[in-house]
Amino acid sequence: MVSTAGFTEEGTGKTIQAEGMTIHYHDVGRGDPVVFLHSYGPGTTAWITFHKTLDTLSRHFRCLLLDLPNFGRTGPVIYNEPVHDLHARTALALMDALGIEKAHLVGNSQGGQAAMVFAYNYPDRIRKLVTGACHIATGGDRYLMANRPSEGSRATQEVHANPTRENVRRYLRVHLDDEALVTDDLVEYIYQSHTGHPDHEEARQKSVSVYYDHGSGVATIQAPALIIRVIAF
Repeated sequence: MVSTAGFTEEGTGKTIQAEGMTIHYHDVGRGDPVVFLHSYGPGTTAWITFHKTLDTLSRHFRCLLLDLPNFGRTGPVIYNEPVHDLHARTALALMDALGIEKAHLVGNSQGGQAAMVFAYNYPDRIRKLVTGACHIATGGDRYLMANRPSEGSRATQEVHANPTRENVRRYLRVHLDDEALVTDDLVEYIYQSHTGHPDHEEARQKSVSVYYDHGSGVATIQAPALIIRVIAF
């Protein structure tokens, strides 16, 4: 997967050692740093989630695309804590390792929840916050009027239980409104990314994401120029 400006996954990828694991990220552009936190899903990586934004945003910002723990090439790590606390701490570790005092954060779904937890836990380290498709909690069921488990959740679990290319294709078709985006190349990318790191899957199976709910405290976040924007997908 190559951006239109010619940035490549291999050419922009870097690693550091922190939080007891290998942290993998992509570093593109110059300017104010922006840390990108990706969504959940089998085979998900920071690159596949955000690489199409680099052509424009890297002209104005230093874009840091972070593979969250047990995704892409970050990890493996076994945890017993709120998973988004781990994600936020990993983003902080990356910033500390790169000597970044403050950064903008962009997060989608899982990454949006992690970004909000980051703002909650480390308000003095964030400039602006952009989130989409998320809420500031984990565990429980906030969708009281919906059929549960959702079709998306079932498709996701099918990939975890039986990671075939056919199940990956169905998972992508469920989650992407435009089926034309579900190309053979994308199916192969997600399949290889998901099946290529069995140590990550093993770590996820052994981990426990402890329930938390910061919803009642979100309004108390104090950070200069903190802006929360909702992105429609």
